[in-house]
Amino acid sequence: MIKQLELKLQPEEIDLPEILPTKSAEILHTDKQNISAVIPVRRSIDARGKNVFYRYLVDIYINEKPTNIVRKIDYRPVSNKNKVLIVGSGPGGLFAALRLIELGIKPIIIERGKDVQTRRRDIRAIQQEHIVNPDSNYCFGEGGAGTYSDGKLYTRSTKRGDIKKILDILVQHGAIEEIRIDSHPHIGSNKLPKIIATMRDNIINAGGEIHFNSCVTDFLLKGNKLLGVKVNDDEDFYGDSVILATGHSARDIYYLLHKKKISIEPKPFSMGVRIEHPQILINEIQYHSREKHPSLPSAMYQLSCNVDERGVYSFCMCPGGIIVPAATAPGEIVVNGMSLSKRNSPFANSGFVVEISEIEWKKYADHYPFAGLMLQQELEQKAFNLANNSQSAPAQRATDFVSGKISASLPKSSYIPGLTSAPLHTELPEFITSRLKTALKLFDKKMKGYFTEEAVLVGVESRTSSPLRIPRDKETFMHSEIKGLFPCGEGAGYAGGIVSAAIDGENCADAVKRFAAQN
Repeated sequence: MIKQLELKLQPEEIDLPEILPTKSAEILHTDKQNISAVIPVRRSIDARGKNVFYRYLVDIYINEKPTNIVRKIDYRPVSNKNKVLIVGSGPGGLFAALRLIELGIKPIIIERGKDVQTRRRDIRAIQQEHIVNPDSNYCFGEGGAGTYSDGKLYTRSTKRGDIKKILDILVQHGAIEEIRIDSHPHIGSNKLPKIIATMRDNIINAGGEIHFNSCVTDFLLKGNKLLGVKVNDDEDFYGDSVILATGHSARDIYYLLHKKKISIEPKPFSMGVRIEHPQILINEIQYHSREKHPSLPSAMYQLSCNVDERGVYSFCMCPGGIIVPAATAPGEIVVNGMSLSKRNSPFANSGFVVEISEIEWKKYADHYPFAGLMLQQELEQKAFNLANNSQSAPAQRATDFVSGKISASLPKSSYIPGLTSAPLHTELPEFITSRLKTALKLFDKKMKGYFTEEAVLVGVESRTSSPLRIPRDKETFMHSEIKGLFPCGEGAGYAGGIVSAAIDGENCADAVKRFAAQN
């Protein structure tokens, strides 16, 4: 017999041996010896009341052994199979490659950046020397943007594909088992590189190929059929199809598509700042105590409101995290957030952004379809100028931002390149600042103490998603005009995080298989 129950555990009970079967036996009024196994299905923290506790949804096996329901994929050799090119080795590209191998197709990954280990040097250079390598940074390189900016796995894309399979694949490649059950699963930027490297090894061992330092500089077309890509202006790669999974910051690819008359279109996106608080303050607000129990993780939050017909919301919240420089070209500042696996930094940060639509980018309307992208660039370059042409990001205390004055001093921050006091309230566009000011006060009503002089705004958070979409057919996943081109993931405008991009990669791989069968 199998029963499913929800158990409530106090933080001090979490690490007690046999706590799950003991609690289960008490609730079911049965002898503990009758319980063969208790398998956690989902785990979350309930902090709505004065007392914080864990909720565990569990499957209880009574006098019955659990069946092994964990999938492990055997990636068989595909060396002599049909070839498919994948541009980009972020989650969309990597999961597309693994799925192609499952389907008996050889993937050839073309990656402009470096392997995950070598990439560390360029990330260190932007933090410590303020040097941006346009092909190797927090966004570009093996594993994509998620590798060194946190590895959060939460997604709302429950209807797009098999989330459980994505988590199982990550566990198979070295992720902790807990990601299968946590309501907001997280790996951490210190753990992800090894997982990404193991994925690479499986792809290569099965006969796939990965080419680093290989920037796509042209598309090889014959009529309306994409035959392959040119790399670094001098080497041609051909395949039966091309999965384009370049991420939301590969602006050169958008311009190349436009030059080749391959349609792209503008879409809404969001921009704003990073907001950073002392983590102990967020713990106090969320857990109702300044000293959290050792078994509780650093507290997180998720906030949203509507101001003047635009959504304002927290994005990519990093408890116990660090703000990182995520620029992809010299002369710009972009900030993002990340956490290590333990989430034990004394700071909490989150994107704090406003929805941007065609009304806001109308000043660049003559530059269709790049108006939104140009607005992004304008703010990123202005941030660089405000920081005296360095990666020392412009910043302002939240209270000073609302009252309209430059901060005489700034609080301590996790941002390694350092902060420069700047009047963000006048330097950001009014359609962003006015909404952020209102949202700060509204969020303080939801989380009393959120709006405080201890909070600092750091600019700019501009890469929440792509300002462009590469149109594709809803059924075939193929570009609406170019046969053999499968736009994929965040850069194509169809995903918003590691898991959703991974799902999209798998869906594109399945679509490639169907396309091959029909041709």
